[in-house]
Amino acid sequence: MLAWSWMMEDVLPFVAMLMLTCLDMVVLTVVKAAMNDGLGSIVYVVYHNTLGTLILLPFFIIHMIRKVDRPPLTLRILFKFFILGLLRICLFEILAYIGVSYSSPTMATAIGNLAPGFTFLIAVFLRMEKIDIKSSSTIAKLLGTILEISGAMVFIFYHGPLILRMTGNLNSDNRLLLSQESKWVFGGLIITAGAIFGCIWAVLQTKTSREYMDQQTIVFFYCLFGTIQCIAVSPFLERNRNAWVLHPGIRVTAVVLGAVCSTVVHINVVIWCLRKKGPVFVVMFSPLSIVIAMIMGVTFLGDSLHLGSVIGAMVIIGGVYTVICGQAKDKNKVPVVVVDDDLDVSDEPGSSDQTAPLLLSRNEAEC
Repeated sequence: MLAWSWMMEDVLPFVAMLMLTCLDMVVLTVVKAAMNDGLGSIVYVVYHNTLGTLILLPFFIIHMIRKVDRPPLTLRILFKFFILGLLRICLFEILAYIGVSYSSPTMATAIGNLAPGFTFLIAVFLRMEKIDIKSSSTIAKLLGTILEISGAMVFIFYHGPLILRMTGNLNSDNRLLLSQESKWVFGGLIITAGAIFGCIWAVLQTKTSREYMDQQTIVFFYCLFGTIQCIAVSPFLERNRNAWVLHPGIRVTAVVLGAVCSTVVHINVVIWCLRKKGPVFVVMFSPLSIVIAMIMGVTFLGDSLHLGSVIGAMVIIGGVYTVICGQAKDKNKVPVVVVDDDLDVSDEPGSSDQTAPLLLSRNEAEC
């Protein structure tokens, strides 16, 4: 019994988060390969979220039938859901995937790891966090945020000497082995802008969860509103009608894999691990995504690995763990949202933040 308890409480959550991190990077690599094959970023966002919302629909209907004592929906609450959808899906995802199309999954995961620091600064601005210079937790979070931003600047603006590149056969028709020429700095800045919107969403989502204690309803409605918003702006961002036709191949695979993995696999695993181990345990795996993204980018996308990317990634990872250390020391200030026992799916495609502003999606980060 002791061995089984140890397996369930310690080993399985570790293995689950490790496999989930790898799966997230596989999905992001496939999405980037599909973009190299001609899939537009806005096309992916629209199809990905439409399919994801349809997957969420039956779970939401079952939830409505089972939970008859849910809080009433008012216009004020629906407006908050509308703002959450605007921030998380329409602004964050569109900017993030545009940035990925110009840069790489490695860039997206590196910038995505700025979320704990950015969220801390936003929480301070909104007076959800207080800065106490005498507090070791505050010093850790400030130092970690400075390290994260510094590492991101190195990652974006400094390439340095080439360390490794596996180009494969340049004459091959397999586009999965090649990466388009990246407009690195532009892509990094676009992803950073998207990450800021994502962090604002994380803070507001936490406040909304405290006010409206029905997480599945929140998730479904902001997914629905965000998808509608993306559809509304899509004709202005992609006017070529042929771009919206998905032929069988890597493009369809990317859309289906992204939606299914994010809504079914990713979210349920994260919720289970949050219940078992808490938010600090879950977010500790986020920096690992940078390493996996680098390996997959070089191996499958033909990306170049430069010294600046390695240095920047190491500094970001150090900053992330410093912020986490500060959060762990300040447990009373980490707002926890209790997840209902009947919650099967509790976030939109690609998101993992259900507990505190400390957490934000890798995939679509994440991206």
